[in-house]
Amino acid sequence: MDLFLKLAVSLSIGLLIGLERGWQERAAPEGSRIAGLRTFGLIGFLGGLWAVLAEQLGALVLGLAFAVLAVLMILAHREDVRRNRDLGITTVVAALVTFTLGALAVLGQVAVAAAGAVLTTTLLSLKPVLHRWLLRLEFQDLTAVIKLLLISVVVLPALPDKGYGPWQALNPYRIWWMVILIAALSFAGYVAIKWAGTRRGVLLTGLLGGLVSSTLTTLTFSRLAREHHTDGVLAAGIVLASAVMLPRMLATVAVINAALLPMLAAPLGLMACAASLGAWWLGRQRDKDPPESKLELGNPMKLLPALKFGVLLALVMLLANGMHAWLGHEGLYVAAAISGITDVDAITLSLAQMAQETIAGAPAVRGIVIAALVNTAAKGALAAAIAGRDMARRVLPVFGLTLAAGALGLYLTELLALPA
Repeated sequence: MDLFLKLAVSLSIGLLIGLERGWQERAAPEGSRIAGLRTFGLIGFLGGLWAVLAEQLGALVLGLAFAVLAVLMILAHREDVRRNRDLGITTVVAALVTFTLGALAVLGQVAVAAAGAVLTTTLLSLKPVLHRWLLRLEFQDLTAVIKLLLISVVVLPALPDKGYGPWQALNPYRIWWMVILIAALSFAGYVAIKWAGTRRGVLLTGLLGGLVSSTLTTLTFSRLAREHHTDGVLAAGIVLASAVMLPRMLATVAVINAALLPMLAAPLGLMACAASLGAWWLGRQRDKDPPESKLELGNPMKLLPALKFGVLLALVMLLANGMHAWLGHEGLYVAAAISGITDVDAITLSLAQMAQETIAGAPAVRGIVIAALVNTAAKGALAAAIAGRDMARRVLPVFGLTLAAGALGLYLTELLALPA
């Protein structure tokens, strides 16, 4: 019975992939296709049958069967090229993958084979989407992906994983790993803005801009408000970008030190909720149609900004460790406040890392929340200073509510969690 079930999975794998291939070529005349629904079903089943024989006669039998199928598919493809001038080999490769997955199912890797069939079918069905992406892909975007792979796959493994300098605070491997994490998050937001477009609405731009840099988004929208004298929806965009910063901080902590999440959930979560509600309220106060937003975000995967952030992260780590060594927890909070004026990523990463090695979780949580509070207050002051009194009248009450929500969340966490 177990063998029958595995062979059924092999057949199902072929039918699933064949369904996609048959649908793609549904308009082709009968007999003009290399393989369709039935053929792919048989190929998956064939892989399963040959795997049964291989268990009795040896693995070489399965390899020979695969080679024979490959020759047959190549001959069929050559005839198709002669008749239709179609040089694509996707169907040929899909047939070989189907045979392999069918064999895997019988050899005991049922879950892997089933997952492979779903992924193969999904990839085949995404042809129009992938082709559109390629047409919109620019050279700098391609090089950005290559650089991300370079700094993560090539550079990271070569760095030593041990502490250097005062208090052993500088670990090259962990610092660079954090640089990769922030670069990847920023690059995701950059791609989202680039492909979604910044002209689809200020709120969408604020939402995506918060993934890259809520401070830069605040600067851009404040300048637009000053130039075009329309504050309502631009104020909403500023607050929304700040709201997005908070779950981004939680995501960063989750990767570095997930044990801190229960204590951070209340203060940062309440801040995000308050800011989101404020953005919704401000977005309804449209004085007039907002200007088309043009958010100029540089590609975050340039190597020089990555190196600069690495240096900043190292300095913040030294500052946090030094202040903690000299002044205790209070010094740590001062360092968090200083760092939070301009950036929350570096101090968030530093404290999350320190909570694994040198300090308890509670001081790290307090420091991260302090950085978020100071950064939120700094962006409110920045927007008011650049855009003027009307913008201040809109964003400062919302940011004040956000700060109060964060303080309340931290108080409740301390009250319930009884931190060290």
